[in-house]
Amino acid sequence: MSSLEKHLLVPMLRTVGKMHGSNQSGVSEFLLLGISESPEQQRILFWMFLSMYLVTVVGNVLIILAISFDPRLHTPMYFFLANLSFTDLFFVTNTIPKMLVSLQSQNKAISYAGCLTQLYFLVSLVALDNLILAAMAYDRYVAICRPLHYTTAMSPGLCILLLTLCWALSVLYGLTHTLLMTRVTFCGSRKIHYIFCEMYVLLRLACSNTQVNHMVLIATGCFIFLTPLGFMIMSYVQIVRTILQIPSVTGKYKAFSTCASHLAVVSLFYGTLGMVYLQPLQTYSMKDSVATVMYAVVTPMMNPFIYSLRNKDMHGALGRLLLGKAFQRLT
Repeated sequence: MSSLEKHLLVPMLRTVGKMHGSNQSGVSEFLLLGISESPEQQRILFWMFLSMYLVTVVGNVLIILAISFDPRLHTPMYFFLANLSFTDLFFVTNTIPKMLVSLQSQNKAISYAGCLTQLYFLVSLVALDNLILAAMAYDRYVAICRPLHYTTAMSPGLCILLLTLCWALSVLYGLTHTLLMTRVTFCGSRKIHYIFCEMYVLLRLACSNTQVNHMVLIATGCFIFLTPLGFMIMSYVQIVRTILQIPSVTGKYKAFSTCASHLAVVSLFYGTLGMVYLQPLQTYSMKDSVATVMYAVVTPMMNPFIYSLRNKDMHGALGRLLLGKAFQRLT
């Protein structure tokens, strides 16, 4: 947790506790029932999610270490990739461990403050993922469309500024929706047939008016998600135009291969996210849990594979990292 998040989130949670103590919400905890209540299916889900979590952690940690220790990868593209891996690592750690505990034990309760904390990081990190992908699209645009200006246009100072802006917007986005959720009253069922505390699910459980929440969700969502998506689409339109002007087939392939991984990750991210959130709140149902698992678990797990599958630089860095560790053990 960053220092900015500590200064903002801790006072907020204290406020939540005070509001809860004054009966702002009718519940002290929620029950995370997960996707299935069948003991047999829960055992299968436990081992499945545990395996996916371990693969996600190992994959993203290797990406971060390879980029950190290999000077050849100290470029803007890999700088943003390392931060994307960190965000994915933080994202799955926010949701999956609690889900595994709920699947394995009979204690499926999560406190009101704990649920809002999980919601805050979930919302913030999804937004951060999206904004980092937009920054990476800009990096690919400059690299392909303005290669002679790449060094100056993507200076270390600008990269840090872009990343700081991404963090600031995502923190603000998460705080906005978490604070609005503290105004919602829950006086009915406290059972969440889901794998974590998710915005739409909590709004469906509310017994107070959630129109303000829904309106702010649409307005901020358009800014945080659709604006970067539009920017990425325009960037790739320019990239495709530039690639088509390259005379040789080899040159076209080489130029496209530098952004193919990013394009695949963006497609996976927005495809799964759109399946969940591009629908009215009233039509949201438990069948959308599969799509939620896709963007919450599968996407962070797949990102390291997508970026390292056909990336020779990443292959070399991972090889040197693993060989270096093996050599240290032998000596």
